[in-house]
Amino acid sequence: MRSPLPVLSALILIIAAQSCSDEEGPRPEAPDGNVTPTMVTDSVNSFVSDSGITRYHIEAPLWQIFENADEPHWLFPEGLHLEKFDNAMMTDATIQADTARYFTRLKLWRLDGNVRMRNLQGDKFMTHQMFWNQNSHKVYSDSFIHIERTGSILEGYGFISNEQITAYTIRRPTGIIPTSQFKLQPSNPDSLTSATKND
Repeated sequence: MRSPLPVLSALILIIAAQSCSDEEGPRPEAPDGNVTPTMVTDSVNSFVSDSGITRYHIEAPLWQIFENADEPHWLFPEGLHLEKFDNAMMTDATIQADTARYFTRLKLWRLDGNVRMRNLQGDKFMTHQMFWNQNSHKVYSDSFIHIERTGSILEGYGFISNEQITAYTIRRPTGIIPTSQFKLQPSNPDSLTSATKND
């Protein structure tokens, strides 16, 4: 009868060799968090809360979440329609855009391409790019903006407003019809401020 020791020794050598080859071989890399979403949802129709209060209603064909990106964010690559609610759950602004990003750590929205906004008074705002900073409670843009109010149209470059889009300033106005609803700022004659403010 043969001793089992040589067979056992050979078995141990094979297992050890396999272990070594596993350790030395290439390991699959973790996906790049900047390009690979951690979650994807399509046909989105969702309400989003902040501190236990419902703040937004989001509709979008596609919602991608990048939690592991260098700057964590949500991406809406096929467009976004967003309603913003006040504390009484009344809609105080609506926003839509061709694409949108929400940087979750910064609490900053970036809206791009055919950005359309409407405030509670029915004023319409159209631009190519808009930012909405929830920390500073400001909506702003450096792009061309077109504003339609009852009986007036205003256009210019550079825009800053409160979150309700009711008190705003156009930094470089290029056209206004009629002028009675707006006034030049004495401190900065190149800026225009809405005459009716509802802070």
